[in-house]
Amino acid sequence: MRTVDPERHRQRRMEIVGAALELFATQGLAGTTTAEIARAAGISSGALFHYFPSKRAVFLAMFEADREEWDEAFAAARVRSDPWAALEEVVDRVAAEAAHPLMAGLIVEVLAQAHRDPEVAGLVEAGDRRMLDGVAELVDRLCREGTADPGMPAATAARWVLTLTDAFHTRGYPEPDRDRAAETATAKRLIARALRYDGPGSPA
Repeated sequence: MRTVDPERHRQRRMEIVGAALELFATQGLAGTTTAEIARAAGISSGALFHYFPSKRAVFLAMFEADREEWDEAFAAARVRSDPWAALEEVVDRVAAEAAHPLMAGLIVEVLAQAHRDPEVAGLVEAGDRRMLDGVAELVDRLCREGTADPGMPAATAARWVLTLTDAFHTRGYPEPDRDRAAETATAKRLIARALRYDGPGSPA
């Protein structure tokens, strides 16, 4: 009797999700077929249904992949001895995600689906809460160490940190040739000022 390797099964699911990203970003969920997803993943339609019951299930699994990646990122941040360096890594990660050529299309499709699908809306809300909680934890560490004093609760400060990083996603259309490295550095300086951070590695 053949047994299923759970880790290999999980990895294969994520590979299928990765192959479907371009289709969802460029054609939308409604415009994408399971046959196209299978073809992009290099498998048969029958094999696809071994991993996912529908194309909607593939779409929802994008949130699973995102959750796993950010859970790992914040777990690593918690054990960093320098919370400011950990926060900078979060900013770098958000900036890198925003720079991905498929991100704009994915955001549009996710928001469109969230508007009509309560489960997608719930997943978007959970992702936002995960980001807020993770950043708030780092802000709280900075405050407890005496290197930051935003003058507001850590959760509120975290919301403003993420408001600044949200600009990575929204400013691409009018400024397609902007210097992303300089933009990321500027965001870090603005975040340091907002948090009134004055510790090792503080941006000039």
